[in-house]
Amino acid sequence: MRDSFPVADRAAQRPDDTDAATRRAWDVAAAVPDPEVPVLTIEDLGVLRDVSADADGVRVTITPTYSGCPAMDAIRDDVVLALTSAGFDRVDVRLVLSPAWTTDWMTDAGKHKLREYGIAPPTGRAAVRGPIPVRLAVTCPRCGSPDTREIARFGSTACKALYECRACLEPFDHFKAH
Repeated sequence: MRDSFPVADRAAQRPDDTDAATRRAWDVAAAVPDPEVPVLTIEDLGVLRDVSADADGVRVTITPTYSGCPAMDAIRDDVVLALTSAGFDRVDVRLVLSPAWTTDWMTDAGKHKLREYGIAPPTGRAAVRGPIPVRLAVTCPRCGSPDTREIARFGSTACKALYECRACLEPFDHFKAH
């Protein structure tokens, strides 16, 4: 099996250097949509960390966006269903909390999909050590204005904050960097 985790500040990538079964299993698992933001796949979100396939079955490693994320049971079930529907007989999905998920693992395509969906994607990099940078403005995903304000620290899910655009007056979620 490949190293279980890439460097913590890097997103997992499709395993091009492995056998065809592992690449196919990765592609199937990677296409599973996030149940809370269905325009994103678990690969876009960076939740999919590792996939390996051999004669004993498929092993998938996922990491939640935060340790209490209620979507993880649904994601696990959806991964198992997708892989068994694709012909893989034995599927083991492991939930791993370390290293902790970071918005740095989100793909650029995923951030673009968030913006198109009306959710402001995280910008910058998550703080690894030292001071936590404070973002002075969150750009509105609808009109592009930086004239926004936070309404509530928690939005539709705990990993998002609720903002309002002062230019177009539309509320929107902002995916918090962490």
